[in-house]
Amino acid sequence: MIKTLFKRIGMLAVTMLLVSFLTFLAFELVSGDPVQTILGIDATEAQAAALRQQLGLDLPFLSRYLRWLGGFFSGDLGISYSYRQPVWDLIGGKLTLTLALSLMSFVLITAVSIPLGVFSYRLEGGFWDWPRTFLNQFFMAVPPFFTGILVSWCFGIILRFFTPGDFPDIGTYPAAALRHLFFGALCVSIPRIAMTVRMLRATVISEMNKAYVRTAISRGNDRRSVLVRHVLKNSMVPTVTFLGQTLAELVGAGIVVEQVLGIPGLGRFLVLSISHRDYPVVQAIVVILAFWVCLAGATADLVNQCIDPRLRT
Repeated sequence: MIKTLFKRIGMLAVTMLLVSFLTFLAFELVSGDPVQTILGIDATEAQAAALRQQLGLDLPFLSRYLRWLGGFFSGDLGISYSYRQPVWDLIGGKLTLTLALSLMSFVLITAVSIPLGVFSYRLEGGFWDWPRTFLNQFFMAVPPFFTGILVSWCFGIILRFFTPGDFPDIGTYPAAALRHLFFGALCVSIPRIAMTVRMLRATVISEMNKAYVRTAISRGNDRRSVLVRHVLKNSMVPTVTFLGQTLAELVGAGIVVEQVLGIPGLGRFLVLSISHRDYPVVQAIVVILAFWVCLAGATADLVNQCIDPRLRT
């Protein structure tokens, strides 16, 4: 297991190095000059040359990449072109809110979908199976931004559990900020809960029809004990893989919900930075989110290998 862990860490490091290089290269190939964006079209050649030297844009591409990579690992993400402030000072708090929203959504998905998936299996073929299928399909089809609008109207405007568009300072009012984040996480997690329940239910039904289950029941084991001891464990491998993909995708879904509920995360700031060609900010955000995606996939693989040791080979 230790060998597998180090192998995954090495693969993660190589992947992130490749992602950072391709991200830096992509912004190098994008048309447009950030110096002209900052100074405007009326700037003189001398002003443009001075700013280019100040920003390090006069250096060769590889030198700029290596300088940026060294700064990234030391916590120096560069200086924003638009705000003339360190990038980390601009995105640190916003990144914390976005990742907190994603983690809260993931906890909701995991805590709700696994018990519901097992329970919905027990409804197979019964009277409540059709209503369950309808509700599952309905919640899968509802996009998070529409759920966010409903939540803002119901819990924000009518019930006044939070104030839409007015996110409280998390340091001063932590309870109010967490309550605001909870409703955002609820909007993000509802479709994913429905998807996970459907996958887990289908996997449990498939496992319950296999020969080892029939053999265990024929030896006197009741269906519930077989479900808990054997079937659920085997069913969790594809479910954990799906949850890993979900954890990676929650950031993107959370960015949309942030716009609806007024959570000051990375969403709007990333869009503004792209439109203003603020490349240091966009590069840092893209690489950090790529690391989050790779980490989610690697974690899911390791958890699956703990559940089923055969996957280690």
